[in-house]
Amino acid sequence: MSIELKEILKGKRRVALGGHVRPDGDCVGSCMGLYLYLKEQYPHIDADVYLEPVPEAYRMITGTDEVKSEAGNEQYDLFICLDCGDEQRLGFSAPLFDAAKETLCIDHHISNDAFADHNYIIPDASSTSELVYRMLDPGKISRPVAEALYMGIVHDTGVFQYSCTSPETMEIAADLMRRGINGSEIIDKTYYEKTYIQNQILGRALLESMLIMDKQCIVSVIRQRSMEFFQAQPSDLEGIVSQLRETKGVEVAIFLHEMQPQLFKVSLRSKGKVDVSEIAKYFGGGGHVRAAGVTMKGSSHDVINNITGRIALQLKKPQEQEEKA
Repeated sequence: MSIELKEILKGKRRVALGGHVRPDGDCVGSCMGLYLYLKEQYPHIDADVYLEPVPEAYRMITGTDEVKSEAGNEQYDLFICLDCGDEQRLGFSAPLFDAAKETLCIDHHISNDAFADHNYIIPDASSTSELVYRMLDPGKISRPVAEALYMGIVHDTGVFQYSCTSPETMEIAADLMRRGINGSEIIDKTYYEKTYIQNQILGRALLESMLIMDKQCIVSVIRQRSMEFFQAQPSDLEGIVSQLRETKGVEVAIFLHEMQPQLFKVSLRSKGKVDVSEIAKYFGGGGHVRAAGVTMKGSSHDVINNITGRIALQLKKPQEQEEKA
């Protein structure tokens, strides 16, 4: 399945782009990459991009100062949502999506049920940024566009470490590097570099983490009082669950962020034996086989017990199959 960008843009005068709440590297990279390409190659189109405030680390990408973080009563000929598994994940820009004359969704989440008028959803793709690259004319990709897309690919592949990194992903990254971008700087400044506050909150999460389920899972909880103590923002928590996942012998990492009393944002990461997208979807969330998330109500103990119950069911299946064999 493919989408012809030229075809879908025919006759369009006003186009909006939007990404998911709490934008990560791939969300920002894919949105900004396509936004910059539209501005450069389709100057007759009035394009706007809607995202929650862009984390400081990603502001090295051209055009992030033009991002709109509030929605008015504008009506667009086309709304393109990127890296969104469902419409609710658009957050404040969802009303603009609903009001648009036509909609397009570009995404790689396996849980996406194709909710737009046009859908370009490839779960096997490394990132939404990779899918955006596939839609563009390679001969017209500028350095700023390449920087944005490269950042997106870097983040959703864990700097080309995750299993979603295919030979095609590496070829795309190589082509983007040929545009004169500084790949190592993008990786260092947007992926590895942490603020003092980020390191402090990471330290707290690691110090208070626990091994559970016969040491097959690791779990950590950051509560509101810790966020207030460190003066941290939700964006400062990015990367914590991936760090937890690196623990030797662990199959699944579970990270809970208390958004308000009895309400937690749950991030899940798996090394392969457990499909965390299936677990997240069961509780109303979504994501990928090895990286997913969901928002859950209840005490932290209830949330952890519910999540680990579903993990146990998956870990039990291979054991049952071995016993039958």
